[in-house]
Amino acid sequence: MNRPTTSAADPSAPEAAAEPSADPSADLAGPADVADSAGRAAPSATAPTRVPRPRADAVRNRERILVAAREMLVEQGSTAPFDEIARRAGVGNATLYRHFPDRAALVHHVVLFVMDRVTVQAEDSLAEETDAFAALCRFTHAAADERIGALCPMLAGDFDHEHPELIAAREALAEAVEALVAAGQETGLVRTDVGVGDLMVALSQLSRPLPGVTCMDVDGFVHRHLQLFLDGLRAPARSELPGEAATLADLRQKTM
Repeated sequence: MNRPTTSAADPSAPEAAAEPSADPSADLAGPADVADSAGRAAPSATAPTRVPRPRADAVRNRERILVAAREMLVEQGSTAPFDEIARRAGVGNATLYRHFPDRAALVHHVVLFVMDRVTVQAEDSLAEETDAFAALCRFTHAAADERIGALCPMLAGDFDHEHPELIAAREALAEAVEALVAAGQETGLVRTDVGVGDLMVALSQLSRPLPGVTCMDVDGFVHRHLQLFLDGLRAPARSELPGEAATLADLRQKTM
């Protein structure tokens, strides 16, 4: 089973230099302008409205900040210092605050960043793997590389669990992972007495570093222990599980 490697920004790279806005519409000639009563050229009513697009360097800086913040929040929790996040991302403090004015905004967007990337991993695994169990394994290891286990500590405190962006991301993730598990069960490769909630709980617990232990020290153990867990999901089941299969709805009642 080949596991995709999460790409991360190079924290040692310097902050990107500002680039001019690459708007192809800027080179297009529009209808003739109409002069107003003062002789100033006024844009035609039929001229297309240009939607501003973020500069390429701004997009890169934003992702570098999110990647660095994700790693720092995993290592140090939600109190990770902004100065260190900026340094690791290779940007200045002003750039960080321009994208994320306060800690709540940063944590909110890190959570969305991780959830969106994990959703893509689930969708790609199901679409690209011909074996449903291989798809489940690929997704689980990739989700661990995305540090999904760090979400639980970030969702504590005054985090806005009902923000529309979070609800949409949560529903997309649930749909993608449920389809992945269902495919495994329908093909007889995954035991039927487990639910998506069981998978996500184990993934969160096994991919979260122990207190006081840096991520680099435990990465090898994370994937080793995840594979042991995944082997326990294979059908036919070799034991009877106590209790009932956990669903994502069960998890939301307790965490979200």
